[in-house]
Amino acid sequence: MPAPKKVVLAYSGGLDTSIILKWLEIEYGCEVVTFTADLGQGEELDPARKKAELLGVKSENIFIEDVREEFVKDFVFPMFRANAVYEGLYLLGTSIARPLISKRLVEIAKEVGADAVAHGATGKGNDQVRFELSAYALNPDIKVIAPWREWDLSSRTKLIEFAEKHQIPIAKDKRGEAPFSVDANLLHTSSEGKVLEDPSIEAPDYVYQRTVSPEKAPDTPEYIEIGYIKGDPTSLNGINLTPAEMLTELNELGGKHGIGRLDLVEGRFVGMKSRGIYETPGGTIMLEAHRGIESITLDRGAAHLKDELMPKYAELIYNGFWYSPEREMLQALIDTSQEHVNGTVRLKLYKGFVQTIGRWSDDSLYSEAHVTFEDDAGAYDQTDAAGFIKINALRLKLLAARNNRSQ
Repeated sequence: MPAPKKVVLAYSGGLDTSIILKWLEIEYGCEVVTFTADLGQGEELDPARKKAELLGVKSENIFIEDVREEFVKDFVFPMFRANAVYEGLYLLGTSIARPLISKRLVEIAKEVGADAVAHGATGKGNDQVRFELSAYALNPDIKVIAPWREWDLSSRTKLIEFAEKHQIPIAKDKRGEAPFSVDANLLHTSSEGKVLEDPSIEAPDYVYQRTVSPEKAPDTPEYIEIGYIKGDPTSLNGINLTPAEMLTELNELGGKHGIGRLDLVEGRFVGMKSRGIYETPGGTIMLEAHRGIESITLDRGAAHLKDELMPKYAELIYNGFWYSPEREMLQALIDTSQEHVNGTVRLKLYKGFVQTIGRWSDDSLYSEAHVTFEDDAGAYDQTDAAGFIKINALRLKLLAARNNRSQ
């Protein structure tokens, strides 16, 4: 395959992707276009533009885009309609951002006439899979370059030497071993490596960036109300918010009360286990609230089927199959289930915990007349239960009779 003439690089402005930028120019002799996504990582992105310009990228080849609303509306919210949790705990904060970045990489490549895209994910992790599966699903002819699988810059020392040789600015703290690696977006922060690599040792408190420790959280609980329309949160304490505004506000509330911390050893798609420290304050509140409103608006059969399918759905996202037909099929089923998931949830935030304490809806399936311990005025005939039990017990009685005969 011929060397690419123009490459769109997923560019953060950090040391690794700056080295990749220069390496692409040297290794392939190609023109490099940079794409930096504002996913709500909480960092000023103008330095990324200045860094790219300093490294010789033309201004028209520098793309910096605020995609926070698209990220939450079209990726985070659909995922939360499914109550998706990977391996019982992880809310998929890194996983769900990759398909959007890949989508824009492919779209920009088409816009500027590039014949390849590149990313800075290592050959040990999940992100390389997520970026590339998404890119190929959107453009089967695109070439994907993964420098970490090609170059011989196999250590931090070699990276620093390359940067110095090519006059790439190096932050002072990058000259030593970084204490840990951080990935962030509006949904979560993810910290891995170095001081976190031994899973038997508690993570130091300085690793946490978005949440106070529950011990230092306010001693007084805070109560909030989230309004839902068709499975998506649309209002907070009676005020309508956009998707990104909603998640931003919930992050503030959750962080203040120490909600959403997770210390997880997970099974990577590539086969190894890794330890990560995750903070998902707003997402943790959303998951609790969504289950709260579903509890009164979603039929038992639909709810149980969703719970059965959820692990598969979560695994598809974790493994990079957002743009697969099976994920889209599951999404259609999930979205259909949300037609009547409307109403309001009242929650209590306190010392690292979020708890549903009230929920109401015009589409509620909850009937106080049927469940009351007082006189139900004929709403439910308790004698009906006898036949119901007998029918369901029939096969059990037949099994027991057979077993008794064989003893």
